[in-house]
Amino acid sequence: MTAAYAGILLDRPRLMAIVNVTPDSFSDGGERLDPARAIDDGLRFVSEGADIVDVGGESTRPGSKPTPAEEELKRVLPVVAALARQQVVVSVDTRRAAVARACLDAGARIVNDVSALRDDPDLLPLVASTDAAVVLMHRRGRPQDKYEGPAYADVVEDVRRFLRECALACEAAGISPTRIALDPGIGFGKSVPENLTLVAGVGRLAEVGYPVVIGASRKGFIGKLTGVGDPRDRDPASVWLAVEATRRGAAIVRVHDVAATRQALAVSMAMR
Repeated sequence: MTAAYAGILLDRPRLMAIVNVTPDSFSDGGERLDPARAIDDGLRFVSEGADIVDVGGESTRPGSKPTPAEEELKRVLPVVAALARQQVVVSVDTRRAAVARACLDAGARIVNDVSALRDDPDLLPLVASTDAAVVLMHRRGRPQDKYEGPAYADVVEDVRRFLRECALACEAAGISPTRIALDPGIGFGKSVPENLTLVAGVGRLAEVGYPVVIGASRKGFIGKLTGVGDPRDRDPASVWLAVEATRRGAAIVRVHDVAATRQALAVSMAMR
């Protein structure tokens, strides 16, 4: 029997398209401040093969400052509501219960939280009281501090243990395992070798028993490896990482270039 997450069959790797409606995201900040542009891009991504559209209104790039909840909601709610009305599976990228509540009421089906439901104590009970799914991400430190922290003894094991504890807390609160996915937080307080080790160790993370989401697209460590400074020029390496992550067991990849990633995954699946 094929596993499912948030009502989506995981019979093949699934694509989560990134739609940032922020002025300061590291890759595409300022491109979609007009809700109409963000909505059009979200629908285009679906036509290109996206299974989920992830809408975020607060930048989490290293060095960024928190966005007031009112401003975050003003940015994301029109986009979430319009896409949901078009039957798009929408994920809201937020760490705030107030934002999540409004977006879930507007039709979002997934809460994608970089803090693994830890920053806002109201977020876990909110998700548990609905039929929404959640993505729990591992993060060390805060964006304004550039996620600084001590090195990991074993980055895969440390991240695996943390995410397992968060997932079990969700289950204890009443969230079904079929509504939980885990994200190791590529680029969030990890070195270049640690990021690569996490991609290579996706299989160990998946052994915890939940779908694994990998979001390596255009991240800074790719620039360090390739010498490519502009994040928008890092799509070739991003596509390769998405394919490699799914080959090693990732169920969902979070990407900027949906069309190219879909093509690469189709060939990868045929080769398997």
